[in-house]
Amino acid sequence: MAGNGGRRGAVRKGKKGATVGSGGVRRRGLEGKGPTPRAEERPAHKKYAKKGSASAPGRGGSRPGGHDRRGPGRTGGPDQVAGRNAVLEALREDVPATGVTLMHRIDADERIREILRLAATRSLPVAETTRADLDRMTDGAVHQGVALTIPPYEYADVDELLGIAADAFEPPLLIALDSITDPRNLGAILRSAGAFGAHGVILPERRSVSMTASVWKVAAGAAGRVRVAQVTNLNRTLADLKSEGLFALGLDADGDVSSRDVALGSEPVVLVVGAEGKGLSRLTRETCDQIVSIPMAESTESLNASVATSIALYEIAGRRAAEGIA
Repeated sequence: MAGNGGRRGAVRKGKKGATVGSGGVRRRGLEGKGPTPRAEERPAHKKYAKKGSASAPGRGGSRPGGHDRRGPGRTGGPDQVAGRNAVLEALREDVPATGVTLMHRIDADERIREILRLAATRSLPVAETTRADLDRMTDGAVHQGVALTIPPYEYADVDELLGIAADAFEPPLLIALDSITDPRNLGAILRSAGAFGAHGVILPERRSVSMTASVWKVAAGAAGRVRVAQVTNLNRTLADLKSEGLFALGLDADGDVSSRDVALGSEPVVLVVGAEGKGLSRLTRETCDQIVSIPMAESTESLNASVATSIALYEIAGRRAAEGIA
């Protein structure tokens, strides 16, 4: 009825005297607003924006008849490459950058002078700050008084990696990483990929390391030469690659074939590497065409993932060279 909005609640008599109820207002407030909407349905959540961009024409929709292999694009925000050698290597490799930060009154050596020269050549702004601010910028890394600000990494897609091999008239050699979480491993793997002619590295989007400043530092310039793709489902991507003629070689300590006897090395290959200790996940192992192990002394339980990858790539590169494949 009209006018009931100001109706008083029931009067309750107690030891402390008469109190007036809320007229049901408090009870209705306790009823809640129903289940929490999913992240994709909340406009303030980052997944809401990602969902919108994925559904837009030409922005990462599923490929007809197959799995979407586009990378998700950029990582979060700008990152910092710290340390004189790392910054110098990044500038020499023409890594995308937005600025250089130097510690106030830095003791300049030949590397700092070269950094400033390269920054001037690329018209990069150079700023000075205190050691404390530089410590905060680099999240406590050993920066040696210099940091390079890099924009979020632009991931490739898997088709781009295959295109790199096609442009070089070489059978594809890709590396897929299964549950590798240490940025130092990824950085070292990128260096080996560049050294032994791999055409790209594939990372899963979840439970995996991503392209951070720590990776750039360890890679020492290789991150600017070797493209990295990020996929939503590694096993489906491997299945897609197999359907296009690539052999999936899983690297595991319990392999059926020695890395010295890999007959498929000269064929189109995706080398699948698991984490140290845990190795390949069950589904990934089952997806592989062949499981390869590296012969080593019985007293050694396992090798670091990046070391194992380097050895396997060396064996494959040697087989390709013997067959006249660059």
